[in-house]
Amino acid sequence: MITVGAFDAKTRLSELLDAVERGDVVTITRHGRPVAELRRAGPAAALSLREAIEAARALRSGVNASRDEIEAWIEEGRS
Repeated sequence: MITVGAFDAKTRLSELLDAVERGDVVTITRHGRPVAELRRAGPAAALSLREAIEAARALRSGVNASRDEIEAWIEEGRS
């Protein structure tokens, strides 16, 4: 495992990505505390259209907000 500070990681990103490709895990720290890890990406888990729609419906069913609240969030996101 490789541990680097955030500034060092920014300046050595290409080298760190090469290490990750070889199988190393890179821990990035800020002020000595771990905040992120770089590791090889696994195969992307693609959802079928049906699965994506079902996931969106499940997410939507958990939102208990009025139409006015939702419209306010949309406007807030636009600014």
